[in-house]
Amino acid sequence: MMTLTPETAFPIANASEKPKSRRRIAREFVVQGIYQWKIAGGTASTIEQQLRESETFKHVDEKHFSQVLKGALNDVDTLNQLIQPCLDRPAHELSPVEYAILLSSTFELASHPEIPYRAIINEAIELARTFGGSDGYKYVNGVLDKLAVRLRPVEIEAQRLTKK
Repeated sequence: MMTLTPETAFPIANASEKPKSRRRIAREFVVQGIYQWKIAGGTASTIEQQLRESETFKHVDEKHFSQVLKGALNDVDTLNQLIQPCLDRPAHELSPVEYAILLSSTFELASHPEIPYRAIINEAIELARTFGGSDGYKYVNGVLDKLAVRLRPVEIEAQRLTKK
């Protein structure tokens, strides 16, 4: 598992890679913040302040970063109740990276209906590929697919009907 640092979180893209969006970078910082909270504790405000000191923070969608980090950390118990039925083990047994990705993505699914659920899941998969264990992205995908059915049934049904 990769350790989250500004250098590993924001590798310089090679010429063939598409540059990361401000929202993608915000999500990377959110995962770092939740990871830090899970490992060392602290408040959302303190963690946010520390992350804002990073040189690469200037590339972040600051509004989205702040909403998701504070929203996820301030509503952990409710988000855990949403996530747990979709897991095959207790949430506290997940790797801290996978937990951070699932917590932030669950917050987005529940609180940001303007963002398509597929976009949230795809971003989570990419975060898990970057920061998680070798097959962690598959687990994250499976959990979020189950969760989306519960949190976004109308959107999923509409998408299913348009594919017919």
